[in-house]
Amino acid sequence: MKISVQVKAGSKRESVEKIDEKHYRVTVKAPPREGLANEAVIRALKERFGVPKSLVTIVSGHRAKRKIVEIATR
Repeated sequence: MKISVQVKAGSKRESVEKIDEKHYRVTVKAPPREGLANEAVIRALKERFGVPKSLVTIVSGHRAKRKIVEIATR
């Protein structure tokens, strides 16, 4: 399944908010540099969907606030 994610990096708290079936808002504490925010987004989504980290992949938007993330099923 592919979802669209809007990321807010450098936040005071971390959360995953569902906007609709295919859109989510993810806030993470990590700063948006050196891939730290991307790793935090992957961690947050793996916990939200209850899948291993290896099944969550950022498909596009590695350096943008809006990302397309694929969450594979087993």
